Amino acid sequence: MAVTAAMVKELRERTGAGMMECKKALVGTNGDVEAAVEELRKSGLAQADKKSGRIAAEGKIALAVAENGKEAVMVEVNCETDFVAKDANFLAFADAVAVNALNESPADVEALMTTTSNGSTLEEARQALVSKIGENIQVRRFIRADTDGTLGAYLHGGKIGVLVNLDGGDEELARDLAMHIAALNPEFVSADDVPAEVVAHEKEILIAQAASSGKPAEIIEKMVTGRLRKHLSGITLHGQPFVKDGDVTVEKLLQQKSASVNAFDRLAVGEGIEKKEENFAEEVMQQVTGG
Repeated sequence: MAVTAAMVKELRERTGAGMMECKKALVGTNGDVEAAVEELRKSGLAQADKKSGRIAAEGKIALAVAENGKEAVMVEVNCETDFVAKDANFLAFADAVAVNALNESPADVEALMTTTSNGSTLEEARQALVSKIGENIQVRRFIRADTDGTLGAYLHGGKIGVLVNLDGGDEELARDLAMHIAALNPEFVSADDVPAEVVAHEKEILIAQAASSGKPAEIIEKMVTGRLRKHLSGITLHGQPFVKDGDVTVEKLLQQKSASVNAFDRLAVGEGIEKKEENFAEEVMQQVTGG
């Protein structure tokens, strides 16, 4: 398979490696981007696979919390441009979707869109908004959290939302942890929650990186163990330094507060959605030339 400039660009965005290294990796894997990511990671040239963090759509995360503080819902509503994401009508629609998701307890988005608000279904309201604003608007997903303990909710600029379910602790701790998760985006609560296959895969990469050092096998084993421990700390809530006090890990903070995290959810606008890159100069030229 021929290696294209677009493939090199994607690999650079995902790994942070240099252009020549990316091109060489793609040539070596016959244009297989996923295999090239692995090769760059194993060679130590890749910073990280950034694909999952790429934001590629506009919109809003809306939040609704029950009066008892024990139930909450986050919804993601998407639009095409940031301009519309700030429009009062769009924001009001997103908030109405969140309220209905909380109050009506729908099973999924399809059921949610059949619920009513201000005399019309949410689907009818969505279609009317599309006609009024002139952009495609979609309700993509929602997450509901219920707890007998303490529920933390945090919304950052309408772009990131977090729900945290605690045993013990208090509202301040729950909100602080929600803010921490919004900022540092852990993947798991603790190292025990990381799937064995994820650990094994990371260890394989670390072994490949360490093997090029030329050090004895026993030293390589120690290097890999230390690096794996550091990696797990980085992707788990327990292992991360607390965002408001870097001298304390979240695990230690929870111990101090006699609390534990049952679960957390984090939504970011546009996560995982590929967005067409616009070339406005080209569009204008096409209009001028009639192309």
